[in-house]
Amino acid sequence: MSSLKSETRPLVLFQDLGHEDYKICWERQEGLFNSLVEYKMKTRREPSLSLDDQKNYLLFVEHPPVYTLGKSGDIRHLLKSEDELHGIGASYYAINRGGDITFHGPGQIVGYPIFDLELFFTDIHRYLRTLEEAIILTLRDFGIDSGRIDGLTGVWIDPGILGKERKIAAMGVKCSRWITMHGFAFNVNTDLRWFDYIVPCGIDDKAVTSMQQELNGAIQDMSVVKKKLLFHLQEQFQFDLLE
Repeated sequence: MSSLKSETRPLVLFQDLGHEDYKICWERQEGLFNSLVEYKMKTRREPSLSLDDQKNYLLFVEHPPVYTLGKSGDIRHLLKSEDELHGIGASYYAINRGGDITFHGPGQIVGYPIFDLELFFTDIHRYLRTLEEAIILTLRDFGIDSGRIDGLTGVWIDPGILGKERKIAAMGVKCSRWITMHGFAFNVNTDLRWFDYIVPCGIDDKAVTSMQQELNGAIQDMSVVKKKLLFHLQEQFQFDLLE
């Protein structure tokens, strides 16, 4: 695997956006992504500029109920019409990430790393495994054992017990010129009934879960979970936070 491209640690500006509409946040991501691409192209035209000065971004957010379908997804995995979704207070977008259909909503930490992987490691599979590892370590802090299933992206509870596997974090990313956007959805206090209206990630033989469900219904303090998750992301990716 490729190693860090620089002697210095990458710089990441972290923002907790609180609650924000999905479309507004998607446009925010696109703006940040485009700014990274523009700066990267500029460093190649102007030798006096250094890619090491590139800012990266990490956004945490909670969205109102929304279903998103990745570019390789199957619309048949959405089990309600858009009109029916509007009737229950949810929205729907077909978007430009990988993966199939998923849900975002209250009680869920959605993370959007907008990273130039040339400052980290140029390996998209390692990138996904590193995101997973940060969530696995966060869950361990709360006494929840989790892991991976070969061939299936995301973080799972009881991954080795056939028929009992349940996903607690889903992932879908876009990467262009080694710059990433979109990211992960980590179920903390998520109302799991929202997943009844889709085939989550196109997987129809495995369940979905949350920290709340795994901890006997105890509602978790989102600020505490976010703090631990941010710590593990920083440790796993070895970046420095910008205030």
